Amino acid sequence: MTFGTSGTTGKSERLSVLKTYKLFVGGKFPRSESGRVYAVTDAEGRWLANAPLASRKDARDAVVAARKAFGGWSGTTAYHRGQILYRIAEMVEGRREQFMREVADAEGLSEAQATGIVDAAIDRWVWYAGWTDKIGQITGAANPVAGPFFNLSTPEPTGVVAVLAPQESSFLGLVCVLAPVIATGNTAVAITSERSPLPALSLAEVMATSDLPGGVVNILSGKAAEIGPHLAAHQDVNAIDLTGAPDEALAKELEIAATDNLKRVLRPQLVGPQPVEWTADPGTERMLAFLETKTVWHPIGA
Repeated sequence: MTFGTSGTTGKSERLSVLKTYKLFVGGKFPRSESGRVYAVTDAEGRWLANAPLASRKDARDAVVAARKAFGGWSGTTAYHRGQILYRIAEMVEGRREQFMREVADAEGLSEAQATGIVDAAIDRWVWYAGWTDKIGQITGAANPVAGPFFNLSTPEPTGVVAVLAPQESSFLGLVCVLAPVIATGNTAVAITSERSPLPALSLAEVMATSDLPGGVVNILSGKAAEIGPHLAAHQDVNAIDLTGAPDEALAKELEIAATDNLKRVLRPQLVGPQPVEWTADPGTERMLAFLETKTVWHPIGA
């Protein structure tokens, strides 16, 4: 009996090896503890893959991993963080064709449009890599005081940040909200675009094989309305970015839940019906959103 051939023609046939997408928690790729998945389709409704449907337990595990990683990541030098972000850019560049296909399928874009999106995402990683050791220079200060003291203000990361990735921009939008969080020394738990999670889950594979320590970024696919409230109310989450909240009602619910432990909340107020232009110059706003200021006094001459 001959395997892999087609009868009399001798033409080789084989079964396609379908990709299994998983969550990314603590540097590993677990399935959802609930065992649930949901079908992901392209812009025309054709099935692409099954994505894991993250649960409350998955969200808790991701927060534990992010908290465990925070000390080491926030304590590493800004220069080293920049090197790691640049390495992520290098590795996305190496898988450029794969991301182009996934983005084109996810967002219904032409090849040329998807290429532009992926290239912009790569450039954004490089851009934030360059900012890691410079953001302190524009946020820190030597403050004038009336006395023989040095008074210095320096930025410090907030902690664990929950991120709701943009729904309409499954790859570039995700990079735009995730990169500034980790560039400034925070760790992240990100909920992907519900409709188009596959580029984000593939980005997790890049992070797992880069120099990024496990737990610095944790990626959950599923329903923001299901996972988001648990993250917003979690006592060990220090901040939340509501940019990707799918509707105003959920954003308000999460904002209220975040008050329980005085989380920092980033909730951009969009003007008009136009979508966010993710290719525009991002400025420093997102890097400043999740930084605290530490001020110390020191006697002159001591």
